[in-house]
Amino acid sequence: MELKALLEKMVKDGASDLHLKAGTPPILRIDGRLNIVKDEPMSPDELRKIALKIMNKEQQDEFTLKKEIDFAIGVAGLSRFRVNVYLQRGSVAIAMRTIPISAKSIDELSLPPVLKEIVMKPRGMILTTGTTGSGKSTTLAAMIEFINENAARNIITIEDPIEYLFRDKRSVISQREVGNDTFSYENALKHVLRQDPDIILMGEIRDMDTMDVAIKAADTGHLVLSTLHTLNASETINRILSFYPPHQQQHIRVLLATTLVGVLSLRLLPRTDGKGRVPATEVMINTPTIKEYLLDPIKTLLIPTAIEEGQQYQMHTFDQSIMRLYKSGIISYDDALQSVTNVDEFKLKLRGIESSEGDSFNTFRD
Repeated sequence: MELKALLEKMVKDGASDLHLKAGTPPILRIDGRLNIVKDEPMSPDELRKIALKIMNKEQQDEFTLKKEIDFAIGVAGLSRFRVNVYLQRGSVAIAMRTIPISAKSIDELSLPPVLKEIVMKPRGMILTTGTTGSGKSTTLAAMIEFINENAARNIITIEDPIEYLFRDKRSVISQREVGNDTFSYENALKHVLRQDPDIILMGEIRDMDTMDVAIKAADTGHLVLSTLHTLNASETINRILSFYPPHQQQHIRVLLATTLVGVLSLRLLPRTDGKGRVPATEVMINTPTIKEYLLDPIKTLLIPTAIEEGQQYQMHTFDQSIMRLYKSGIISYDDALQSVTNVDEFKLKLRGIESSEGDSFNTFRD
């Protein structure tokens, strides 16, 4: 099967990913599950030819040198795709992810409405977290598009590679791709503050140096949007602190308490109607209580409780979000149980038995 035909099937079937590996038929990931395409196994030579066809000369040279490469391609009239070409057992393998032509809105993605408020903040740092494939990039794109439609801002993005393409509306958006527009992620971050940005989108916070730039930018009057591969708000705080040696962590706590606007964490769950997946979310807003807990290492342990009890600030935990989705009939009981943090408490709440921790689930409403 030719690559274009595979990509057309990928888009038609609503697949998020395509996996091509020697000795195996093409595989599509649909709603989180792997599905084998009914076709003959692919040969190493076929895969090598496909890889050479979708890479330019510079990318081919980089792949030869590093044995793996990330980039994005566009297919006219179809979609854009994020591509990773790598070697496995000495032969070429390819993983491709669909990137819709245009970003979906916050409402279309069933994301918490509070995002519309926090992305309009003039300064600070907003982090979107979750595992690979949980929708972080799609959520960032929705945030940028909401700003683009509602405010006049100078937005600079640093991406590796560029995924969603934006057209200027009320805002001016400059998208910089590592490799094409800048030599490295680190080099782009070094100079970004000199490009007069109001908003900086950093594709991912990778290490202490990246974190330093994000905090500095947020502390000097910019709005910073980025992602971390963490499961929830508490783990996000711990991950940020872990970037730094112990003697610097209290200073970082002070900066986080000052600059952090909020953390949105994501998990995608299959819908009961079979129409794709829906995000379960956790939202932490930097309220006065959260600020106090960020500053004190002992009180940091209380952040999950503060989120659970913070409905008046539009905060909620994953378990509260999953409870709402289940009660609304959007997700199944089994999928809910597989995704919640505290299975026993979730079951008790469903039986109408209040745990000793209060009535927090019952106060969580649409």
